[in-house]
Amino acid sequence: MFENYRVFETEFAGRPLKIETGKMTQLANAACLVRYGETVIHVAVTAASKPREGIDFFPMSVDFEEKLYSVGKIPGSFLRREGRPSEKAVLTSRVIDRPIRPLFPKDMRNDVTIVCTAMSVDPDCSPEIAAMVGTSAALSISDIPWNGPISGVSVGLVDGEYVINPTAEQRKVSRMAVTVASTDERIAMIEAGADIVTDEEMYEGIMAGHRANQPIIEFIKKMQAEIGKPKFSYPSNEPDEEMFEAIKAFAIEDVKAALDTDDKNVRDQNLKPVYEATHAKFDEIYPDSEAKIDECLYKTQKYVVRRWLLDEQKRVDGRKMDEIRPLASEVGLLPRAHGSGLFTRGQTQVLTVTTLGAASEYQILDGIDEEDRKRYIHHYNMPSYSVGETRPARSPGRREIGHGALAERALLPVIPSLEEFRYTIRLVSEVLSSNGSTSQGSICGSTLSLMDAGVPIKAPVAGISCGLITEGERWMTMVDIQGREDFFGDMDFKVAGTHEGITAIQMDLKISGLLPEMVKEALEKTHKARNYILDEVMLKAIPAPRPELSKYAPKMLSTTVPVDKIREVIGSGGKVIQKICAECDVKIDINDDGSVFISGIDIDNCRRALSIVETIGNDPEPGTYYTGKVTRLMDFGAFVEIAPGKEGLVHISRLDTKRTEKVEDVVSVGDIVKVKVLEIDDKGRLNLSRRDALIDLDGIVPENSISETSGTSRREGGRDNRDRSRRRDRR
Repeated sequence: MFENYRVFETEFAGRPLKIETGKMTQLANAACLVRYGETVIHVAVTAASKPREGIDFFPMSVDFEEKLYSVGKIPGSFLRREGRPSEKAVLTSRVIDRPIRPLFPKDMRNDVTIVCTAMSVDPDCSPEIAAMVGTSAALSISDIPWNGPISGVSVGLVDGEYVINPTAEQRKVSRMAVTVASTDERIAMIEAGADIVTDEEMYEGIMAGHRANQPIIEFIKKMQAEIGKPKFSYPSNEPDEEMFEAIKAFAIEDVKAALDTDDKNVRDQNLKPVYEATHAKFDEIYPDSEAKIDECLYKTQKYVVRRWLLDEQKRVDGRKMDEIRPLASEVGLLPRAHGSGLFTRGQTQVLTVTTLGAASEYQILDGIDEEDRKRYIHHYNMPSYSVGETRPARSPGRREIGHGALAERALLPVIPSLEEFRYTIRLVSEVLSSNGSTSQGSICGSTLSLMDAGVPIKAPVAGISCGLITEGERWMTMVDIQGREDFFGDMDFKVAGTHEGITAIQMDLKISGLLPEMVKEALEKTHKARNYILDEVMLKAIPAPRPELSKYAPKMLSTTVPVDKIREVIGSGGKVIQKICAECDVKIDINDDGSVFISGIDIDNCRRALSIVETIGNDPEPGTYYTGKVTRLMDFGAFVEIAPGKEGLVHISRLDTKRTEKVEDVVSVGDIVKVKVLEIDDKGRLNLSRRDALIDLDGIVPENSISETSGTSRREGGRDNRDRSRRRDRR
């Protein structure tokens, strides 16, 4: 039945890799089923037969679909089916997209869709890597024009040794997690997170991944040679050379004059009359070619910028190749926020805000990863006003999710552990103005914000980007690329780290790949640049984390109760703990080992809740002090609840440091009072004293008429004497 069914097998990092074709998905341009260990990924690639009209870009989409049945889970949503992609799925889609996109023809406008479906997931065999390899294989054997193949691997650093496609256990102890995609000659994509590794360690890890990719590339080439389809032809969207040369000759001097400024707004205004004049001249010469005329003007700008860089060592804004735009840092802008930091680099400006929450406010993850919760969260927002445009606000797109994840990954190695800092941490980076490298600006702003919030980070982190221009064998790099250099250049190599080493990398390319020496130079230049940013700007704004948290941040107290008392602290149906939280306005987290964490804005309320929990968990003893609530008033005293279910009597004689005629004169129902445990009788009843607590804790001196040693017996003696006097009078 399946005449074209084929199975191709090889070994990949010590585990079997099988790619099946010809059985499933007969109507796509190509499809394959990738089996890597027990991970199974289905990949289908399709292309539209006709180009899409009226666009000036290549319309490709990559979707990595997480099916929870792949890990034996039922979705946790109300509908019990997968909904919008998780952030991890979006990030995986981006990682696959970035190395394959530059290998498509730049003038093709046919829609291409790539869908990678995770059907079975073995934690030891990365579904992301299997999907990338499957995408490369499916595109290679399809009839879709594409200049592949590529391969991708994950690189770890365990006990000083580089590990290709590390297992789940190895990933837990690895000092780096680097995804490297390669063609047969060049490095096509780098995505990295690392625990402050040196430039040399990172470079060697990247090269180890590049070498490991080569056998898989040869494996896919053999598949293509055996079953690959001829590539289809498509109508080119490129303006013809004569048209481009004519428009370039007409507009080039005006384009040079328009671009020669360091102000993005001025540059955009300068270009408007150039576009108007060009269309006025060429719309009649080339009718129905408005989009192609715009494309020629775009190519003219690109030509000018690249010639300036390669031939004159001149940048659009007049900087030197290794010069960073003007920098500024500021903290404490938002008085009610727990921490805030504003970072400005040229016309790129990012405000990051820190919010601290209870440990229980972690994010729940419902995906195919083993990780099911996250207590450090970073979100990135880039509204339309940041680039001077108008469009309705929408939910975060893939770019926003990707940049937020990059900043999160960059700072994760310096975030204190939960044991060191019992808070959930959320950062939000608001891009206020954008002219290149907003993701790296958000990293710098996040460091400032965390330190302003008093989070004891292990070291400050800064981020910077490095660009690249190539022409044949010629190439050159420059640090801190702005918007035009990003648009018209060949690379955006983003590196974040501390003084000591790298914490994150993300590399975007518009060419087929990088030579090893390009990678090395980019690492060296970004290291020098980020040290400059840290020393000359960021640490001058705030040299270290603040010693105290904001007064508006939740305060955290902790204690431990016996494991067999946890049930009493929680109460039937959670009634006890809910009552404590409501009365004290706090949040309480209890772990199975008996550790209890209490958080709230008011430290006194936290202390009161802590006292209640400790009272429930540890039976009161004579001589201990508590804060309790008055529950009942009697003629002879007041009952005070020091914890749910634990109530004691404060005799009228021990209500105050002065003589008390009526209980109502001193306390009312609902009052919060401090008491001392005097004794516990043989029936377990508590005898309490507010008077002793006031003397011992607040230092109040009792009135002379009240004995400091035996107020009760004194008053009782007085009453007995009055009774005897009355009896004598009656006689």
